Amino acid sequence: MVRKTQTNIPRVIFTFSVLIAFLCIFQACKKSRSDIGKTLFNATGNKVFKNMESDAFIAVFKEKLASGKVKLSNPKLITAYYEAHDYEPVIVLQQLKDKGLQTMISYFERSAEHGLSPEGYKVEELKRLLAKFDDKKGIKTTEEAYSALADLELLSANSLINYSNALQYGVISPKRIYAAYFMDTKRPDSTSMNRVFAIKDIKSYLDSIQPKDPQYLALQKALKDGATGAGMSPDETQKILKVNLERLRWKNKPTEEKYVIVNIADFRLDVMDRGKSILDMKVCVGEGRNKNFTDNIQEYDENDLKKDRPFSHETPQLNSLIHSVQVNPVWNIPESIATNEITKFAAADRYYLSNHNIDVYENGKLIEDTELIDWSAGNPGAKYTFKQRPGDDNSLGKIKFLFNNQSAVYLHDTPAKAAFSNSMRAVSHGCVRLEKPLDLAHVLFGDGAKYEDIKKRMSESQNEAKDITLPNKVPVYLIYKTAWADENHTLQFRKDVYGLDIVLYTYMQKLGTGV
Repeated sequence: MVRKTQTNIPRVIFTFSVLIAFLCIFQACKKSRSDIGKTLFNATGNKVFKNMESDAFIAVFKEKLASGKVKLSNPKLITAYYEAHDYEPVIVLQQLKDKGLQTMISYFERSAEHGLSPEGYKVEELKRLLAKFDDKKGIKTTEEAYSALADLELLSANSLINYSNALQYGVISPKRIYAAYFMDTKRPDSTSMNRVFAIKDIKSYLDSIQPKDPQYLALQKALKDGATGAGMSPDETQKILKVNLERLRWKNKPTEEKYVIVNIADFRLDVMDRGKSILDMKVCVGEGRNKNFTDNIQEYDENDLKKDRPFSHETPQLNSLIHSVQVNPVWNIPESIATNEITKFAAADRYYLSNHNIDVYENGKLIEDTELIDWSAGNPGAKYTFKQRPGDDNSLGKIKFLFNNQSAVYLHDTPAKAAFSNSMRAVSHGCVRLEKPLDLAHVLFGDGAKYEDIKKRMSESQNEAKDITLPNKVPVYLIYKTAWADENHTLQFRKDVYGLDIVLYTYMQKLGTGV
């Protein structure tokens, strides 16, 4: 018997140790939960918080999350965070002291400085709730304490996430609202949004997410000062500034030292190198739905304009890499142009195709005598393939610059030079026509054999297409902006030729954090 008892002693000691460890952990957990009431009492002086029961508060918090009575923009993410952190009201506990919540609310109140709406960040609701905590007698029962604490925590978390997202990534994902938008644009994820729960110094954090880009600061100042564009009303100017501030918040900006950028709304191309333009020129872009500017940002139907409806010829917003050029290019005529234009011209003029050096193919085989084609039968634009041979009258001119994209657009020369003298240059089928294509080739290729070959071939009257690879691919960005500050810090405004300001402003209004 003695031996048996001795052999059980280690087991008893082990079991007792495990039990003690469990109780310690359990008590630590209970202490952590009970500290919620203690922290709130110390911060507010309201004795009601001394009587808080952690389990009772958690039950109320869970119910608030499940019921959806507190409207959350990211309910799954917020719920998952609190589930993983024992439903602790971390933001209130951290920020109630040292007036952190008041600081947070004051930044939300000034969100109009960014062209955003303070109402979207529940400023009045947050102020009303916080006032209850600031008043020692503002909360009279534990039940009221549970409800007010849960509401304040959830509203604070939701608004802080929304405000952080807005300033760092923009209110809206452009890919969601624009049909012809193909730019790489980073959006907030769970990692970036969960960072708000770990904020210690709220002011330092909110200062850190203020955009620092000089363009942003210039438009922000113009908005604050009530700037008015030439020929525009103050209200219209304010709206245009707001949508362009939103565009500047999108994470789609060039990060490379050298790149080509086309502002569609300005009908202009720049080659940027280390922050400075080393070449600029006029361009012609795709024809737009608002080319006559009959719509402006003051006149829109919020109920009717539910999604982007681009005109078929509009140049898309995109980014890619220019990888090569084709000198004396062949124009592979798109089916839409063949159907709506080429076949109709050919039907009206039997010599149209030959006079414009256009070849017609059926199933990949060249049709020798196009005058025998019955243009009234079926859909000849889809049945046949059309290609314009190189030459002085080729619609692509003497050179085209190629980059991969799903819209089949590129930068190219043009024989139609007269359009560059017009102020409104949204006249193409979607590609970007260049005022000075040889200058662009020089900037991209530099001095050397390849550039000299390009220059020679462009100057000669020959019909041989030649592909020339760019030694180093150069990024290209086709963007759309209608307000900015130029190098002299003068505000520039452009007409909304594609109606994209109207679309963006409408969506921003529909969102609670919008304008």
